[in-house]
Amino acid sequence: METSETTTTTTTNTTGTASPLSLSPCSSSPPPLPPPVVISPCAACKILRRRCVEKCVLAPYFPPTEPLKFTTAHRVFGASNIIKFLQELPESQRADAVSSMVYEANARIRDPVYGCAGAICQLQKQVNELQAQLAKAQAELVNMQCQQANLLALICMEMAQSQQAPLLQQQPFDNFMITSPHSFQTSNGIFTDDTSLGSTWEPLWT
Repeated sequence: METSETTTTTTTNTTGTASPLSLSPCSSSPPPLPPPVVISPCAACKILRRRCVEKCVLAPYFPPTEPLKFTTAHRVFGASNIIKFLQELPESQRADAVSSMVYEANARIRDPVYGCAGAICQLQKQVNELQAQLAKAQAELVNMQCQQANLLALICMEMAQSQQAPLLQQQPFDNFMITSPHSFQTSNGIFTDDTSLGSTWEPLWT
């Protein structure tokens, strides 16, 4: 009897522990697989009709959405020269080098004789013309400032003279009144003293 009881308990224990394990695979489903990424060849490999490898040197700078970019550069420099230029440069400078090559190729197609040199000369000419216009404007500004300063100085001088004129006219009259208070001016403009007139009229009264 004891042995049968122990066996029943062990079976119940084993079944009790085994039941969660049997339910765990059904409860958690595996994560879905990501969709496969289709990598299209870069514009350079597509135009050259070759297989674009994983570490293609041209892929980061000639995406498949910009085929004209590689077509222009390939027309002037050639694919082998472009690859050679990029391999000789560090990765930090390759993007600027590709932009320079594309710009120079466009300039060479527009102007086969001078290329970038013609564009640079034209821009330099425009810079010289603008510098000449700027110097002329600065000279005119300095001239106008000098004229304004001279005009202000002339106005201040005239105002000072106009304020001093009444004082100069009043000063001789004040000096005359102080020096000869008993004198007056006759019709002939001769100043005489009233005391002398009294002496001339005395014999007549006598």
